[in-house]
Amino acid sequence: MKTEKEKMLSGENYFGNDKELVAERNNAKKLLHKLNVTEYIMNGNSRNILQQLLPNSNKRIYIEPPFHCDYGYNIHSGENVYFNVNCVVLDSTKITIGSNVLIGPGVHIYTATHPLNATERKSKQFSKPVTIGDDCWIGGNAVICPGVKIGNGCTIGAGSVVTKDIPNNSLAFGNPARVIRELKE
Repeated sequence: MKTEKEKMLSGENYFGNDKELVAERNNAKKLLHKLNVTEYIMNGNSRNILQQLLPNSNKRIYIEPPFHCDYGYNIHSGENVYFNVNCVVLDSTKITIGSNVLIGPGVHIYTATHPLNATERKSKQFSKPVTIGDDCWIGGNAVICPGVKIGNGCTIGAGSVVTKDIPNNSLAFGNPARVIRELKE
């Protein structure tokens, strides 16, 4: 029989208030408090906190506090990833971020989602992975919804809500975001 964590990570319905998951979220909150309040600037202590919080991310990730996430260990990144201030990452399953990615202020990335049926929603939730390719720029206050894949070389306009996959080398914006044109080198 699978644990609630195993169900969560595999995208199955799971119970979010499971003791193990609550403990892991509380651990992330303690690390986030240190990052967002105690340190608040990127220094050696902040880097140590990020290595604990984001063990599956490249050490060349830069985060401007405040930053919020659920678990941290589900965030996988390449090198030269920059998160500007006030980003929220709901990482109940894997989020893959390529290298050389700029994430603007106030960007939200969601993997967590819920059943549409109100009765089911009281006791179940599930997650869908998110992927952001290499060399992307995600404009400020954009929202990346569960299950979305953004290709390499994309620019997502500020304030966009990305509900569907975006192909490589695309400029996309709007609510919902749609591809406006192809970007060429």
